[in-house]
Amino acid sequence: MITELKRIIDQISRDKGFDRAILVEAIEAAVLSAAHKKFGQRRDLDVRFNEELGEVELFQFRTVVEEVEDEQTEVGLDEALSLDPEVELGDELGSKMDDVGDLGRIAAQSAKQVIIQKMRDAERDVIYDLYKDREGDIVNGIVQRFERGNMVVNLGRTDALLPKNEMMPRRSYRQGDRIRALLLEVRDSARDHQLVLSRISNDFLVKLFTLEVPEISEGIVKIVNAVREPGMRAKIGVVSSETDVDPVGACVGMKGSRVQNVVQELQGEKIDIVPWSPDPAKYVSNALSPAQVSMVSVDEDNKALLVIVPDDQLSLAIGRGGQNVRLASMLLGWKIDVKSESRYAKMEEQGFQSLMRVAGMTEKNAEILFDNGVDHIEELLKTDAATIAELLKCDEEQAGLILEAAATVDFSDLAESRDDGQAEEEATPEAEALESVETAEPAEAAESAEPTEVPADGAAGETVEEEGDDTRSDDQEISQ
Repeated sequence: MITELKRIIDQISRDKGFDRAILVEAIEAAVLSAAHKKFGQRRDLDVRFNEELGEVELFQFRTVVEEVEDEQTEVGLDEALSLDPEVELGDELGSKMDDVGDLGRIAAQSAKQVIIQKMRDAERDVIYDLYKDREGDIVNGIVQRFERGNMVVNLGRTDALLPKNEMMPRRSYRQGDRIRALLLEVRDSARDHQLVLSRISNDFLVKLFTLEVPEISEGIVKIVNAVREPGMRAKIGVVSSETDVDPVGACVGMKGSRVQNVVQELQGEKIDIVPWSPDPAKYVSNALSPAQVSMVSVDEDNKALLVIVPDDQLSLAIGRGGQNVRLASMLLGWKIDVKSESRYAKMEEQGFQSLMRVAGMTEKNAEILFDNGVDHIEELLKTDAATIAELLKCDEEQAGLILEAAATVDFSDLAESRDDGQAEEEATPEAEALESVETAEPAEAAESAEPTEVPADGAAGETVEEEGDDTRSDDQEISQ
């Protein structure tokens, strides 16, 4: 029995990976708990594991008195002298109690629960110490089972939890499948699984590239940022510390082998590798690739970018459901507005700008009014509330508020510019020719007898006015 108990302690401590002293302490605490259940809580008991004999010893401590009033805490002098001839009144006398095996079934069950709990606590501490430094690394495991939609993954020494909200969409696993995931969190808690995994984290994408691309692990190529819409599309910004190393080519690999390995692990998720640049205008142009960018306006104070693209590139720049520009915005950490060239030209017209001066006017409403002939604030003031309500799909009360706000706008500067523009438009070649004729009438009357030589082009000068592109676009503004 002695040898058997020591052998069990040694084997369990070796299999679980914790110090045998922890298991010995657990056994002592369990026996003490069982003894209190049998003999009462008021007794002063102590338990010690005898390493030499390999057994658990239970001791009871009582105070030596002349006359015993409480048998649980006191011992008579005569009984005490039989146990220890040198004992005196008032001393604390310890005596070994009966065999621990006689504590009873209920006490033994209590001891078992204490041992199990102590072992769980010890094992939890071991797992925490083992994995706390691996948080953020990729781990490999086998699908063990499913609990309320969450996946339990066996990592060998312990199980980890892959929550439902950390799984990639449209991907199913079965029991026994091998799986790779990011060790997202290591909890120092016994309530739930200590290890939490993730397959949708941005860091999971970064770690996969780190494993596939030696230049990244060596520090030559750095992933500045990575963003994902798991299972759909991802973008990573990369930069090289050496001029002769192409960061994009390093991540792509020979015939795309490196990036394809990552794509396969992510079940076909499309990955855009973007060259990083300190210039936000250049960076956003790279991030919106393959769409071509005509112009970028940078607002550093508000961290906003206005990107102008050709009309035929607008849908490509925005992407399906706004995905491309949304990921680009997340990659840069800037707000991005993408507009077509025709719409930007419309917004730059003075009439459109005058409408935008009205308090509460949105670009969408201003564009609707502009496209329906209300192309200046002067025209807006001449329009009745019913017409405005019909155009903007609102009630007449709201239309009236727009008119009231428009009436308070000072647009004299725009009005003067508009008058100058109209005056220039009226200066047509016919008007100039008429003015020339009126000015030349007295001279021609005086010389009517002599023939007049007319130039071959029919006029002394010609005014050429270019008409702006009047193309309209129904493209919506995309802001992220």
